[in-house]
Amino acid sequence: MGSITIRKRKDGSAAYTAQIRIMQKGATAYQESQTFNRKAAAQAWIKRRETELAEPGGIAKANRAGVTVKEMIERYLDEYEKIRPLGKTKRATLKAIAGSWLGALADVAITSQKLVEYGTRRMQEDGIQAQTVGNDLAHLGAVLSVARPAWGYAIDPLAMPDARRVLRKMGAVSKSRERARRPTLDELDRLLTYFCEMRDRRKQQIDMVRVTVFALFSTRRQEEITRIHWSAMDEPGRRVLITDMKNPGQKQGNDVWCLVPDEAWRILQSMPRVAAAVFPYNAKSVSAAFTRACRFLEIEDLHFHDLRHDGVSRLFEMGWDIPKAASVSGHRDWNSMRRYTHLRGQGDPYAGWRWLERVVSGPFTGAVAG
Repeated sequence: MGSITIRKRKDGSAAYTAQIRIMQKGATAYQESQTFNRKAAAQAWIKRRETELAEPGGIAKANRAGVTVKEMIERYLDEYEKIRPLGKTKRATLKAIAGSWLGALADVAITSQKLVEYGTRRMQEDGIQAQTVGNDLAHLGAVLSVARPAWGYAIDPLAMPDARRVLRKMGAVSKSRERARRPTLDELDRLLTYFCEMRDRRKQQIDMVRVTVFALFSTRRQEEITRIHWSAMDEPGRRVLITDMKNPGQKQGNDVWCLVPDEAWRILQSMPRVAAAVFPYNAKSVSAAFTRACRFLEIEDLHFHDLRHDGVSRLFEMGWDIPKAASVSGHRDWNSMRRYTHLRGQGDPYAGWRWLERVVSGPFTGAVAG
């Protein structure tokens, strides 16, 4: 049976301490106390807690040693990595959450209110965007979805969906913005002219001329381009095996055979077979070289990934249907493919483009970038 004791605070106000003590076989099986500003609140708490403790397993659940969010994340990183390796971004995000105030919360203390507080504080105190908050909670949600059924931790299954719903209404959670940026022919002309000049001056180790045009016609990401190997190529079918293709649910071991359009195939075949990789470069160095060139040429808001966007859109402008375009891009469904299609008209915008012949027959930058 619960009891309430009253004491006076230094400011003269009353404090009501509610205490529950449950005896079993002459010994204390469980005890708990909490202080309130009002007697009615203390009485309500006693009634609620006694009802919860009277349920089957209620006392055992209350006595169990809790586990913190940090401990759950550490276990998830340790055990999940053995089954399916995690991406760098997800791993870094989870480690950051583990090191925050949220990481110190016990499993039973994870409520929608605490998750909402985490999201709003991230935006207000850290100045991050809503889409980043959404990513944080998505990664944490993956941990919580495993922690309850697989490890038996006391996770409220409604805490995360309720918190995301509230934050979405508040504008504190959103999906990443879809880019509609495509390079213009003039921008590509300036970029390729710049890369040719750097190549002729022997100031670059990466054949950015071929890499850039190949990325456009093949729709490949920079990481995928640098992972293409001569040994993993279907020459009769004009396909290449793209290993570890990016996918929301699977980033490692997601190997996909992708069709290579004629223009991209010609560029690929123009590469000398001097290494196991067709483009023996470092993916980060490719991205950095492209960014430096855009900055030097004052081309605003153009990313290397926008070449993929342009390449997929081109296929639809040429009249390709979804399955055929997806066989090039590697997309699994239309919803994920839609974000890359911002059409400018009908027909091939690169028909008769002078750069294709120049790239295929031009000199080669032979050094391998580290």
